[in-house]
Amino acid sequence: MSLSLHPDTPQPRALPSAAADGVGSGEAAGPRIRTRLFTKYVALFVAVVAIALLANGLFEVFFYYREHKAALIRVQHEQAEAAAAKIGQFVKEIESQLGWTTQLPWSGGSIEQRRFDALRLLRQVPAITELAQVDSTGKERLRVSRLAMDAIDSGIDLSADPKFTEAVAHKVYYGPVYFRRDSEPYMTLALAGARKDAGVSIAEVNLKLIWDVVSQIKVGEHGHAYVVGPEGRLIAHPDISLVLRNTDMSGLAQVRAAQAEGGTISDVLPEARNIQGQKVLTASAPIAPMHWTMFVELPVEEAYAALYASLQRLAIVLFAASIFAVLAGIFLARRMVGPIQALRSGAERIGSGDFAQRISIKTGDELEGLADQFNDMGARLQESYADLENKVEQRTAELRQSLNDLRAAQDRLVQTEKLASLGQLTAGIAHEIKNPLNFVNNFSSVSTELIDELNEALQAASLDGKTKEEVDELTGMLKSNLEKVVQHGKRADSIVRNMLLHSREGSGEHRPSDINAVVEESLNLAYHGARAERPAFNVTLERDFDPAAGMVDIYPQEIARVFLNLISNGFYASAKRKESAAGTFEPTLRAATKNLGGSVEIRIRDNGTGIPPDVKEKMFNPFFTTKPAGEGTGLGLSMSHDIVVKQHGGTIDVDTKPGVFTEFIIILPRVMAAGGTPGGKS
Repeated sequence: MSLSLHPDTPQPRALPSAAADGVGSGEAAGPRIRTRLFTKYVALFVAVVAIALLANGLFEVFFYYREHKAALIRVQHEQAEAAAAKIGQFVKEIESQLGWTTQLPWSGGSIEQRRFDALRLLRQVPAITELAQVDSTGKERLRVSRLAMDAIDSGIDLSADPKFTEAVAHKVYYGPVYFRRDSEPYMTLALAGARKDAGVSIAEVNLKLIWDVVSQIKVGEHGHAYVVGPEGRLIAHPDISLVLRNTDMSGLAQVRAAQAEGGTISDVLPEARNIQGQKVLTASAPIAPMHWTMFVELPVEEAYAALYASLQRLAIVLFAASIFAVLAGIFLARRMVGPIQALRSGAERIGSGDFAQRISIKTGDELEGLADQFNDMGARLQESYADLENKVEQRTAELRQSLNDLRAAQDRLVQTEKLASLGQLTAGIAHEIKNPLNFVNNFSSVSTELIDELNEALQAASLDGKTKEEVDELTGMLKSNLEKVVQHGKRADSIVRNMLLHSREGSGEHRPSDINAVVEESLNLAYHGARAERPAFNVTLERDFDPAAGMVDIYPQEIARVFLNLISNGFYASAKRKESAAGTFEPTLRAATKNLGGSVEIRIRDNGTGIPPDVKEKMFNPFFTTKPAGEGTGLGLSMSHDIVVKQHGGTIDVDTKPGVFTEFIIILPRVMAAGGTPGGKS
């Protein structure tokens, strides 16, 4: 790696004194800044490595601690259960040996034979210290003992004793643990025969022999197992002196927890203190059916010895990695800080106005690329400085042109707004003229027909020649004038329609609109308008909008005018029927939408006067209106037909029954055909 600063070309101009001072101060401050940057890189690298190693080590120790602890507790539980099973098997073997003494009834065999069998049982089962046999009435017939004289037919009444009654009731009786001479633990084991007259055999079992089972259980190096009775008294322990001293273990937390949990310590209390006060990991298992509890304990220091060793290894690895990180950080920081210092110094000189300054760094990495970018930037600045004024003038001219374009656009916007206002005014005037003009056209057509009928009647009448000529001349002149009125009326109606069509060209662009929202808005506008004209008139609005109707590509203002016109006509028809109806009549208007896939259906239904068949045939004609002359300035059914069919490519139809209802059915495509424009032009 090499780096240097050198000018590629002679200086174009002298540097200002401030710039020269800046370079000097920068060079003087270089070592100090380099020292800070160097320290920062070294500290950052060491921190990253140390944090990564420490986090990894802590996670490893944490999970290892949990897994190791769970494994230890699981192993201890298994050992406790295995030991409990061994002791249970020890008692069961004594019970099975005792069982054959209850096979014969008292009516069969001699007492001497029974005594011989009892002595043989004491020799075969060392744990049995004393054996008593009771007949079915509860009288003691035989007792043999290792500690006292044998008794035959003592007649002691044991019929009320629990070891007789419980054995008869449950076939087997496990007595509580007691201590003879307050030292050796004993229990009473009574077994009833299968026959009613077999009686009960009662054995006193020395539990000191359970020590052989307990002493064979190995729990680590310094752990041990022991058995506790239901009252908390120690029954068996590797230290036999504790058993002989009749040690009470009920004060230990693990004993209380096991008794509360039914013989098994939950994982909530895996650690406790033993009788010596040492902290241990403990597990327990019940010994059924005697209600004893087997405990297995391991000192915490021994249990966590592997964990402590892992922590020591982690500390050693972290220390060694930190030393390596310091050395690597020093090496990397030295390679990074030198080029950065060269970049800083070169950037200061370029920033002071020395655009001919070039930075030379040969590192073969991103720093060299950054130095090349600085050199390119200096060259571009040097070039840009030469024609800066030309570029400023050019940008000023472009800005002036943009300002002129903005003003022109503003003028066009104002003109567009004026045209839109003019279109609205034209639409209002055309709407005001349309209905009276329709009335004039209809009246002229009817008058022409009346003149024709009058002329036919006069022709049939008996008139003299002169009168007939005068009548023909008069009717011909009237008919000619009325035909001219009809002709000019049609022309005026065409002009009005064109005014309406052209006024709507500025009514907005077609766009996707929610058809349910457009119908709802039209309902509200028409309802409030009807209530304003007839405050006493009330109509019930019913809506059945299909949520799937959704968005439709329409001219929303045009379609809203169509809906408003049809709904207003429905209100007018309902009000008319209400005025003429007898009794209670509830005016109702219902609007419904339905999704048809590629199109949407809109139905507007009223229960008004209905439409006669002759009116239904010509209701969409250009010169037809359903309202009397001078009443309303509505859009008209013919214009509604043009908007729906010609402009949007849809259909409009009517279903009606005079005096019952009228329902308009409009179907609009979801996407308007290409070329559709306001007013139906395409």
